[in-house]
Amino acid sequence: MGIEERLMNFGLTRQEAVIYLLLFREGQLNGYEASKLTSISRSNAYNALASLVEKGAAYIIEGDTVKYTPVPVEEFCNNKIAEMKNNKEKILESVPKRRCESNGYITITGEKHIMDKFRNILINVKSRIYLSVYEDILKRFEDELLDLIKRGIKVVIITDSKFKLEGAIIYHAQNKPGQIRLIADSKYVLTGEISDKVNSTCLYSSNNNLVEIFKESLTNEIKLIKLRKDDY
Repeated sequence: MGIEERLMNFGLTRQEAVIYLLLFREGQLNGYEASKLTSISRSNAYNALASLVEKGAAYIIEGDTVKYTPVPVEEFCNNKIAEMKNNKEKILESVPKRRCESNGYITITGEKHIMDKFRNILINVKSRIYLSVYEDILKRFEDELLDLIKRGIKVVIITDSKFKLEGAIIYHAQNKPGQIRLIADSKYVLTGEISDKVNSTCLYSSNNNLVEIFKESLTNEIKLIKLRKDDY
């Protein structure tokens, strides 16, 4: 993901992101100058600059001609994060109470959405979590896993690498590349495969039967790993 796409995650359009970055490179500009330097039409350049001001990403500098200067990126991002946190609190106060969670099977598609679910499961674990994943995933969520250990959560990992994490119980085995298996608090299961950013698919469920099957599967896998280790 490039810097323009990351700025778009903070509420800018692509044209606004392009002109915002241009203001850093070139300094104070008016709409005509921004248009000339980006090949964006003059009307769109003026609209983008006005929108940057409205969104808190640029300031107006009054003079013979109106020019624009960028708000420092850290300030802009921090303001947006604070705004989102405030919005989150207001939403949590007002959102209707959810009915009891379904014990059905939820399909999650796309690497980003799977990783978002993975992260949220880690954040909400209460007592223990069992993971059977490859090293890239473990490294991506190492901070979250360390936080679980600090909170006294039992963390058991099965992985194909020599990954180490102080405080976690780790077993080494040959995992299928891209495979994810997770059980949290003996209540929630996430299982599937990361193949690419778009076509990856995982199943998420709190179905008791599925949870028990996965618990038994991981327990047996750990027993087998221990037996093989003893053989050597």
